[in-house]
Amino acid sequence: MIPLLLVLVGAAALVAGWWLLRSLGPRARIGRILAATHVVEVGRAIALAEAGEPRYVGVGGRIDAEDPWEDESGRPLVFRRSSLERREGSAWVSFEEDRRAVPFQVSGALEHIAVDPDAVGEGLVVVTRESEGTAADVPDRVPAGTPPTTPVRLRVEFLSAVDHALVLGVPTSTPTGPVMTAGLGRPLIVTTLEPGEAMRLLAEGRQDITRAITALLLGGGLVVMIGLGWAVADAFL
Repeated sequence: MIPLLLVLVGAAALVAGWWLLRSLGPRARIGRILAATHVVEVGRAIALAEAGEPRYVGVGGRIDAEDPWEDESGRPLVFRRSSLERREGSAWVSFEEDRRAVPFQVSGALEHIAVDPDAVGEGLVVVTRESEGTAADVPDRVPAGTPPTTPVRLRVEFLSAVDHALVLGVPTSTPTGPVMTAGLGRPLIVTTLEPGEAMRLLAEGRQDITRAITALLLGGGLVVMIGLGWAVADAFL
């Protein structure tokens, strides 16, 4: 009876941990992919693309572009995404987004591979510039009927040609050459941070939940193993 009870308790903990993990949304998935993806040399990614072998891998190197543009601070940008969001309850909801990009690539020591700018989406992990105000500050841009006191924030994310980046995706052959893009059911991920730092950024504000998930999954798995081992020992005895 006790082994069965242990298995049931452990299984319940695993289910609870899985449910909490799902509740974290796409940012948690991005973190898991970052932690698990194998990083290869740029030349290896090019070889995979040319061989038509679909594999999800990571490559690292310097961001380069033939035609970057300068922002207001003089940075040579290759990608920029800005969004206006308003506060709705405990969540921020986007109501306006602007995005600009030029073709860019990641260069290793000797070789380079293009990055699909159109595939850059939820997988962009960079330090976000934010400024906050109220709807009264942008009355001509908020949706009609928004109270003037509603909190509003501007979020800006960008990649520049002076950054080093880690790019995760599927190397794919195109008429213009090999390119890293989304595929195999996973998004294109681009980050200018070290993997550990990127994962901490993705978990920002959710550390208590991530610790609870770790405890539930590890503890639940351990209890299930103890229960099963106990049951097997009882069967032999």
